[in-house]
Amino acid sequence: MMTAFVRTIILYFFIMVGLRLMGKRQIGELEPSELVMTMMISDLAAVPMQDFGIPLLSGLVPILTLLALSLLLSQLSLRSLRLRTLLCGTPVVLIRRGQLQQSAMRKNRFTIDELMEELREQGISRIEDVKYAVLENSGQLSVFPWTAQQPPTAEQLGLDLEDDVTLPVVLINDGRILRRNLTACGRNEAWLRKQLSREKVSSPREVFLLTLDEQGQVLCVRKEREP
Repeated sequence: MMTAFVRTIILYFFIMVGLRLMGKRQIGELEPSELVMTMMISDLAAVPMQDFGIPLLSGLVPILTLLALSLLLSQLSLRSLRLRTLLCGTPVVLIRRGQLQQSAMRKNRFTIDELMEELREQGISRIEDVKYAVLENSGQLSVFPWTAQQPPTAEQLGLDLEDDVTLPVVLINDGRILRRNLTACGRNEAWLRKQLSREKVSSPREVFLLTLDEQGQVLCVRKEREP
């Protein structure tokens, strides 16, 4: 039992490090080559976890080989457009200026039902309201409605609005001070203690979330008391 536990832990962290090296992507956004790689790695990892007669190294070497191959192909695809097209494919237009591209749909085995479902998920009920719909390499459908079907922007309405969108930085996360973020914002712990004093908080442990945005606004959310 202990052997199974240790082997599972080693494989888990080994694969986690390898997948982090492959880059940050959600499963639904994986390219075909990346999806195949992920499935193969999961199958290879299952064998040494279930069969104790197989040396652990025999499971790690193929996984390491696949990860190295993935990194190599990623680097090569950055240099070669032809290889990138071969591995990842190219986006395909399924709707062009409100017209269905039936040959493109047949080639990609994309049905009308799937297309209508994707459009409904983006709040569009009619095909003629779409100027372009592009099937991306990841399998996601990017939809671009006609300008008349899009909500008006402040610029189109002639409104002169101040751009007040800011990016808040988390300084306290569930009672823990993120000192790297604090330094990046040009603040120190003395400043942080002063902010906590203003919020009548005696310790960072009492804070669930504290953020600082680009305009200097502080948001402080206290921890809820456990029942």
